[in-house]
Amino acid sequence: MLTRMLQPYVPLLILIVFVVANAILMLGVSHILSSYRRTPTKIGPYESGMPVLGDARERFSVKFYLVAMLFIIFDIETVFMIPWAVAFRQLGSMAGLLIVEMFVFMLILAVGYVYLWKRGALQWD
Repeated sequence: MLTRMLQPYVPLLILIVFVVANAILMLGVSHILSSYRRTPTKIGPYESGMPVLGDARERFSVKFYLVAMLFIIFDIETVFMIPWAVAFRQLGSMAGLLIVEMFVFMLILAVGYVYLWKRGALQWD
């Protein structure tokens, strides 16, 4: 009885065993076949092929954080508006409530955009 209940999970268990064995095998083979020599080039920091310009702990401009906030606000707006638009047609009688809800959501996002605009995040220097 117990084996009949577990029978649908056998392919999943085989997959998990294969993935774990494959990961262990790849790590083991790469460790055995690799020749690791510490050179100044290998232990130096790598920044997209460019030489390092400064210390990693130097302060960033506030503008960097403002642009990041702008991206997050735009991303949140997109993530929530697309499902809302799909659900809008399906909920016919609740359409009025959905429109009010979306206007409130857009108002909150507009406050974020105005804040970033006033702080100068949209100006290109």
